[in-house]
Amino acid sequence: MKQLFYLFCLLLGPLGARAQAPADTVRRPRIVALDTVAVAPQAVDTQGWLLLDPDIRQELGGAVANLYNFKFDRAERQFRSLRRRYPRHPMPYFLLGLNVWWKMMPSNLTDTKYDRLFLAYMDTAVAQARRRYDADSKDYEACFFLSAAYGFEARLYGERSSYAKATLCSKRALNYLERSREANGLSPEFLLGQGLFNYYADVVGEAHPWLKPILVFFPKGNRVLGLQQVRTVAAEGFYTRTEAVVQLIDMLESTREKNSVGALKICAGLLAEFPDNAYVQREYAKLCFVTGNVGVGEAVSRQLLDKINQGLPGYEATSGRYAAYYLGYYNQFYYHNLVAAKDYYLRCIVFAEVSGQTQQRYYAYANGNLAKMAVQEHDDAAARRYYQAVLDHADKSLPLRAEAQRYLKPRKK
Repeated sequence: MKQLFYLFCLLLGPLGARAQAPADTVRRPRIVALDTVAVAPQAVDTQGWLLLDPDIRQELGGAVANLYNFKFDRAERQFRSLRRRYPRHPMPYFLLGLNVWWKMMPSNLTDTKYDRLFLAYMDTAVAQARRRYDADSKDYEACFFLSAAYGFEARLYGERSSYAKATLCSKRALNYLERSREANGLSPEFLLGQGLFNYYADVVGEAHPWLKPILVFFPKGNRVLGLQQVRTVAAEGFYTRTEAVVQLIDMLESTREKNSVGALKICAGLLAEFPDNAYVQREYAKLCFVTGNVGVGEAVSRQLLDKINQGLPGYEATSGRYAAYYLGYYNQFYYHNLVAAKDYYLRCIVFAEVSGQTQQRYYAYANGNLAKMAVQEHDDAAARRYYQAVLDHADKSLPLRAEAQRYLKPRKK
């Protein structure tokens, strides 16, 4: 659903703005062909483009690696050094913002304490990029940073239910994405945004046919091309490579691609490269779980809990909820160690409660599995307590709710 919302922002933002104009002034939106093959610009002055500067790339290689390996303090110092030398370029501000963004990723963006700092960095990146673009409309590097910064801001505003701001930022991101298309042939960095749009525009149209009458007015998607473009960036990109890999994993494990095994293989490589990235490690644990890779899944889940106990950056309650549930499940259904299973399920419940994530499914399933074990042990009071938690917090579409309702239904004496 999050992809649907963000695509709505990109597609319906411009439409919503025009809808309030008088009827006789509304014009048919022009169609932007974003599904074309990347083309190299005929003549572009790339002087001063840090994205293409090999010396900057070599200098920042360690900083980017520190960012994605959750060595945030080290990465920040290196990005600040870049800012001292290039205070009027958007790159250092964007990278500083990305560093903050990945501090939010382990909580699934539910942690709001970084919002103001993140937005301040992205707003500054926008201001610096906009200044460069106003001076030269062929500055496609500026377009890249404008599209990327606005895109990240749209994602955060969407998570915070600030839909008007999310729509506005998405509209601007799409606008600059179109303008930067001519630079695709210069570097794979420019290709990621278009790959994501091509993929999700097509997928959303297939999944939601009722949107097709609206989508015809807007850029056409191409799922196959989009997936190919994201793969290209994941293989050849530098600054955007890891973001592309994360997106590729998300695509492959989706119900559309149904390739969790492929996602698992890619995720394993990413974790080997960044072993202290809490988000990637949790994703790997999840993929092990859904693919039935029990031995590795158990080991990775234990590592997650160990790193939480050590207080490593990014290892917090959200990852604990995942890991504890997986270990509870393995012990209940694979090892038949019910004592250990109960302990892990209870830890899952605690992680969910301390982080305010009791609406998530693992919280409901942990309570449901504890209830089933209580029923087997003829502990009616415990079973009722756990089933009541399912009713209080589980999504209404979850079949487990019906099971809880049946058990809690008043019995005839």
